[in-house]
Amino acid sequence: MTKSFSFGLLTASILALSTSAAFADYELNILHINDFHSRIESINKFDSTCSAEEEGKNECFGGAARLKTAIDQRRQALTGKNTLLLNAGDNFQGSLFYTTYKGAAEAEMLNMMKFDAMTVGNHEFDDSEDGLATFLDKVQFPVVTANVKASAASKIGDRVKPSLVLDVGGQKIGIVGAVTNDTPELSSPGPNVTIADDVQSITAEVQKLKSEGVNKIIALTHVGYPRDLAMIAKIPDVDVVVGGHSHSLLSNTDPKAEGPYPTMVDNPGGYKVPVVQAASYSKYLGDLVVNFDDNGVVKEAKGDPILIDSSFTPDPAVAARIVELAKPIEELRKKVIGSSEGPIEGDRKVCRVKECSMGNLVADAILDRSRNQGVTIAIQNGGGLRASIDGGDVTQGEVITVLPFQNTLATFQLTGADIVKALENGVSQIDQGAGRFPQVAGLKFTFDQSKPVGSRVSDVLVKDGDNFVPIDNAKTYGVATNNFMRAGGDGYVAFKDGQNAYDFGPDLADVTAEYIAAHSPYKPYTDGRITEIAQAAPSTEAPAVSAPAAPAPAAPAPAAPAPSAEPAPAPATPAPAASTTAAPATHVIAAGDTFWDLAKTFYGDGAEWRKLSEANGSPNPRHLRIGEEIQVPTK
Repeated sequence: MTKSFSFGLLTASILALSTSAAFADYELNILHINDFHSRIESINKFDSTCSAEEEGKNECFGGAARLKTAIDQRRQALTGKNTLLLNAGDNFQGSLFYTTYKGAAEAEMLNMMKFDAMTVGNHEFDDSEDGLATFLDKVQFPVVTANVKASAASKIGDRVKPSLVLDVGGQKIGIVGAVTNDTPELSSPGPNVTIADDVQSITAEVQKLKSEGVNKIIALTHVGYPRDLAMIAKIPDVDVVVGGHSHSLLSNTDPKAEGPYPTMVDNPGGYKVPVVQAASYSKYLGDLVVNFDDNGVVKEAKGDPILIDSSFTPDPAVAARIVELAKPIEELRKKVIGSSEGPIEGDRKVCRVKECSMGNLVADAILDRSRNQGVTIAIQNGGGLRASIDGGDVTQGEVITVLPFQNTLATFQLTGADIVKALENGVSQIDQGAGRFPQVAGLKFTFDQSKPVGSRVSDVLVKDGDNFVPIDNAKTYGVATNNFMRAGGDGYVAFKDGQNAYDFGPDLADVTAEYIAAHSPYKPYTDGRITEIAQAAPSTEAPAVSAPAAPAPAAPAPAAPAPSAEPAPAPATPAPAASTTAAPATHVIAAGDTFWDLAKTFYGDGAEWRKLSEANGSPNPRHLRIGEEIQVPTK
C-alpha cells in the first residue's frame, strides 16, 4: 500500500470525492466498544448497577444483554455488507461480577457477542498475567496487542498476537493492537510481560502487513483519545483508529462530546485518518462506516455512536444467564450499609482533575480507619474511584462498584518533602485526565497547572489539632493510602520508600462501607482542600484535527461535568448575562462552561464554538480552566 501520492493522483482522488464518481469503492462497517469494565448488568445514570426500580422507569443503559441486542440488530441491518465488531480493551474490573468470577463472566458475555478482534487494556493485567491467561483460555476470538511482549516463562504464551489479517468481503483488513505505555504503573503485568512503546510497535507491525500486500489497516488501541490524535493516527499507513482507555464520548450531536465522530486527523502521508471511541461501560455501541478507494485510502468516514438505552430489549438468553451468574453475589450486593443525603460525585472527569465528594469520602474513611496508628494524612488516587453513588440507601454492592479493585489499606511513614513530591506526581498529568490525581484528607494544597511538571504544587498544609499548618519538609508523617499506590502505582514512586510500611490492611471497599455506616445518613461535601490557581493564558496542547462534515459539530466536554451523562442537569450557564447581539469582549470561565454553551449564549448558535476556540489559541477543550479570562470575538 502506498499512501504517498503524486500530485495528479491526489488531485484525481479529491475530484472523485467531490463528484462521487470513478474508483471502485470498498465499504467497511465497524461496530466497536471500549472500556466495558465488567458492566455485565445494566447501569444507571451514575454508571452503577441499575436497580429494579430504575429498570421499571426505563432509566437504565447498557449491560451485556442490551448490548447483545444492539449488536444483533446492527448486524441484521448490515446483512450482505462488510462488517467488523471490535473491542478496544479494559473488559475487566468494575463490578461484583469481576470480583467474583475474575474475567470468566466477561469472557462468556463477549463470546456471545462474537467479536472479531480485541486489544488488551491495562486493567486486563489487574490480577497479573494470571488473570489475563485465564481469560485467554476462554475467549473465542483473537486478541491483538503489538506492544505486549511476553517472555518464554509467561503464561500468556503467544496468544496475544501483534496483529492479524481478516478477509472481509474479499478484501484483506489488517488489525494492529496496542495498550497504553504506562500499563506497568497502572496495573500489574508482572515480571514476564514487557510493555513496549506503542508507536514503535504499531509502526513495525504496519510495515510488516504492508509488505504482505495489506492496504487497509486499523489500529485497535487502548492508549486514549488524545494520544490517538497526536500520535497513532499519524503513523504511516494507518488508515483507521478505533480506540479506548480515555472513556471518550465522540459524537456529532451530543454537546458534551469530547470531539466529533469520527475525528479526522491529517496523516503525514497526505490523507485523513478517522479516529473513533465510544465512551464506556457498555452505554454506547460505536457505528462507523468507512469507504476506501482502490488504493486502500479512506475516501469518506461517517457515523455516530448508538446510545444503548431502554429502547433496546435485553437479549433473553443473555439476561437469563446473567441472573444465574448473579445468584452467588446477590445477597452481598443488596445489603444496605447506610444512606446518603445526596449523590456522591465519583465521575472520572471530576475526580481526576479536582477535589470531588467521592474522593473526600474515601480519603476521610482511610484516615479515620488508620488514625489510631499515628496516621494524619490520607491520599487516594482519583483513578481508583470508578462510579458515583446516588442519594438514598447505599448498598455494599454500590460501594464495591466504586472501589472494585480489592485494594487494601496501606500505612507507612514519609517525610514532608516526599509527600510534596507525591502530590507533584499526582498533578503531573492532569491535562491528560490521568488517574493519579490525588484526593486527600488531613492536608490541603494548591496547584498551578501552567507551571512545569514538578513545580506545580504550593501551600501544602497539614492538620495539626484543629488547625492547618505548613508542611515541614524534614518532619516524618504517618500516611495511609491503598496498596496499589504504596507499591508505586500511578507514578507514586515516593511511596515505595516509605518506612515502617504495612500493605495488608482491610479491603478499601469495606473501610469505606463501614465509614458510611458509622456516619449515616452521610452528607456528601467538598471543602476546598484542593485549590487550583486560575490561569491568565489558555493551554494550547490540544492537537490540531479537522472534523468531517456533520449536521452540528460536537461541543467540547465541560471541565467539570455533572455526575452523569444521561440524563443530567444542564451545564452551568456562563457567568455574564449576554445577548446574542452584544457579546462581551471577555468572559471568565465558570464551572460547567463549554465553548458550545458560551457560543449559544453569545452568538445564539452553539455551532459557532470554533470561533471562541480559535480566538483563544485552541485550548484543550477538556480542561477549560475555571477562573481563566478568555476573549470573546464579535460575531
